[in-house]
Amino acid sequence: MKGLELSEKFYYEYGEKMIKENFADVEKYLAVGLVGSGSECFGYDDEISQDHDFEPGFCIFIPDESIIDSRTEFALERAYAKLPKEFMGYKRSPLNPVGGNRHGVIRISKFFEAKTGDKNADIPDVGWFCISEQFPLEATNGKIFCDNYGLMTQLREKISYMPEDVRLKKLAGNLVLMAQSGQYNYPRCIQRGETAAAQLALTEFVNTALKVIFLLNKKFMPYYKWTFRALRELEKLSCLYDSLEYLISSGNTKDEAQKKQELVEEISAKIIDELVAQKLTRVDSVDLERHAYSVNDRIKDPETRNLNILYAV
Repeated sequence: MKGLELSEKFYYEYGEKMIKENFADVEKYLAVGLVGSGSECFGYDDEISQDHDFEPGFCIFIPDESIIDSRTEFALERAYAKLPKEFMGYKRSPLNPVGGNRHGVIRISKFFEAKTGDKNADIPDVGWFCISEQFPLEATNGKIFCDNYGLMTQLREKISYMPEDVRLKKLAGNLVLMAQSGQYNYPRCIQRGETAAAQLALTEFVNTALKVIFLLNKKFMPYYKWTFRALRELEKLSCLYDSLEYLISSGNTKDEAQKKQELVEEISAKIIDELVAQKLTRVDSVDLERHAYSVNDRIKDPETRNLNILYAV
């Protein structure tokens, strides 16, 4: 069973009743769901995932103390802790009394401050350049089972994706790195017989290509161990999965190196086609770096546009 499904079943079996019977006076301010870090919040969990942090549990998100005071917060925590210790054959873990739990009662402001740096999830453009995409993704993943107050949903929608100028700046910088690592440095390293350096160049190419693909899909890129998994689910350019995997999982013999150089150009061509389809470039070239500067020129804010093209990477 998937962790998100287990969490939802546990809530509707026990949590909903507990809240309605014991906290009817504050129920209208609560949001309940499973959101945050952990493969179960992304739907990527499997049998291997169950070796740690896998349990029936959910999050009760509450607003600030002006609405729900610390005494009620403590009462909610105690009531949550008293829910059945086992559900559908899975045991619950005890809550850490000093906080930092993935489940249980969580202040909405503290949750978003931890994920975005601001308790109201207000991220200025410059802030988007500093924050890893993993964190706003963790703030917007999973599922909210109910949101009576609406604040949790409102803040999640606020950071559902980055501003367009930020996306374009990140896109431009990563296109430059793709060009330098794959189209330029990889063949030069191969010519010199430096296969280790060549493979590092391809690793850089694949990593930046993945970032570009997620940016072109307007999706946050997850933590690296889930990136290829998430790639399969994208609407655009998921067809590049096998080619990207081959680049970082094969050797650099003469024949393999030739095939890899061809794949680099094929991948680059498909990305250029998508840039053209999204009207992000006006350049007629196979050189990704030229397209990078064309993308950068589309940034509306002059200060952002004039930043070094690699500023966002």
